[in-house]
Amino acid sequence: MSFPVVPEARNPVPPGRALLARCAVAVAWLLIRLRPGRLRRVLGVLARGARPCTAEQALRGRQAVVSVSRACAGQGCLQRSVATVLLCRAQGCWPDWCTGVRTEPFRAHAWVEVDRRPVGEGPDIELFRPLLRVSARAASRRNT
Repeated sequence: MSFPVVPEARNPVPPGRALLARCAVAVAWLLIRLRPGRLRRVLGVLARGARPCTAEQALRGRQAVVSVSRACAGQGCLQRSVATVLLCRAQGCWPDWCTGVRTEPFRAHAWVEVDRRPVGEGPDIELFRPLLRVSARAASRRNT
């Protein structure tokens, strides 16, 4: 990425949640090495049976991930978004996981959403168009 990014604030996280968040960050680091289609399929399998997250649950998960990982607090949007959905899933819920692009200038980004609203993102997120989305509702429909 060629644009400046100010790292997000890192707040204290309770020890048990911090350990779970670190595990989610580590697993996310492995998963983001997969090809996009395979990553989407893996996340779809993980989303099955989860209830949709509330915006508060998704934001808490995102904040925990950002607080335990310097990479996720900065430009690591893909790892941050995957770690966030993994941490939320460990607690029984799933926010929508999205990746998308903007064209002027071209940039790619990954984020989480609840009810089609980005969680913890700045106002420029409106410029991105989602290309991939994994939601708990879609994963559950495939099971029935």
